[in-house]
Amino acid sequence: MNNFSSSGRIQPDLSQLQEALAHLLGKLPAIVIGLIFLSGIFSSWYTVPAESEAVVTRFGRFSHTVQPGLRFKIPWGIDEVEKIPVKRQLKLEFGFATQGANNPFQGTDSREQDEEKRMVTGDLNVALVEWVVQYRINDPRAFLFNVRDPEQTLRDVSESIMRQVVGDRTVDEVITFGRQDIEFESLKELQELVNQFQMGLSIDQVQLKDVNPPAAVQASFNEVNQAQQERERSINVAKGQFNKAIPEARGGADQKQREAEGYATKRINEAEGDAARFKSVLAEYVKAPEITRRRIYNETMQEVLPRLGRRVILDESLKSLSILPLGDATLPILNRPTGPNPNNSRSPQP
Repeated sequence: MNNFSSSGRIQPDLSQLQEALAHLLGKLPAIVIGLIFLSGIFSSWYTVPAESEAVVTRFGRFSHTVQPGLRFKIPWGIDEVEKIPVKRQLKLEFGFATQGANNPFQGTDSREQDEEKRMVTGDLNVALVEWVVQYRINDPRAFLFNVRDPEQTLRDVSESIMRQVVGDRTVDEVITFGRQDIEFESLKELQELVNQFQMGLSIDQVQLKDVNPPAAVQASFNEVNQAQQERERSINVAKGQFNKAIPEARGGADQKQREAEGYATKRINEAEGDAARFKSVLAEYVKAPEITRRRIYNETMQEVLPRLGRRVILDESLKSLSILPLGDATLPILNRPTGPNPNNSRSPQP
């Protein structure tokens, strides 16, 4: 029941306040239990993305890993979930940084970038080296529990290996023709060290980006580089001409050699044929010398006389006989000798 003061205000009844407070305190455990129950319901499920796997820890100790999809866990902080992007290729950038990167370990600030890319080569020159390491997480449990701060550890290891590899080469190798060897050796040594630490990582690629000398000597280096490129171009042109001229010369030499071999074979065959023919004639001559000699004489005359054209042969005793060259004004007249025929012992007939 309300009490009125002398000023007309209503004074609260202490007994009613005590009753209300007692009633509220009586329901407080149920309210707390209800809130705890609701929080447990809302914190007992989670979703693993398609490109990730989740590592579940129970009271801070590894429990199991789960695949993508809708999953459930023990609420109230008993189970903790760490989602690891095992199907996505990650990268670390050294000496530069891409704006808007999702991975906080992908790049560093500008001051650390300048320190990362400044390296000393094997011939005690300075080179500014920028590179990228691309990797994947293939063992989420090893990635989380075997090494403390695995991303930072990978950055430190990558920088150490790159400095070692660059320090074993001259500045010309680092900036020009030795880039592929540096990438290959860095990848090999980095993967071996990652496996040794059991970090649960697979190194896909180590790629050099911009590799330049310091700005103070950039112009001089560009001139030297241009001269080397011109030298290489001249060498390539000379090699091209060499590769064109040598096969042509060898082809011509082979052709001449084959022609000479063919001519030699022809002459040998002709000589062998002449020798065989001479042997056959000799065999016949041995059998009948007189007949063979006359046959050879007749065959020779058959070959020679057609070349002489028309001829008239007269004995010397017929001096008074005249022949009119009616058909041919240039017809020669030959006097037939009266001596004996060298091929016949008989006297010639008049």
